[in-house]
Amino acid sequence: MSPPRKRSLTLRGHRTSVSLEDAFWDSFREIAADQGKPVNVLAAEIDASRDVGTGLASAIRLYVLERLKQR
Repeated sequence: MSPPRKRSLTLRGHRTSVSLEDAFWDSFREIAADQGKPVNVLAAEIDASRDVGTGLASAIRLYVLERLKQR
């Protein structure tokens, strides 16, 4: 297991960073590729749909988990 690492993203023209473990980041990139979307676009979609109290990194982890469960 890897510790979380900061990753830079651009969401709607603004730079931000999220701390994700390599396994989540790798799966997130694969899911984005499978959907034919850049990682930044998928992250922006997740960001727009997350609850106010949920951090972006947590929202991405939950999104990845849900997609992997659907497989």
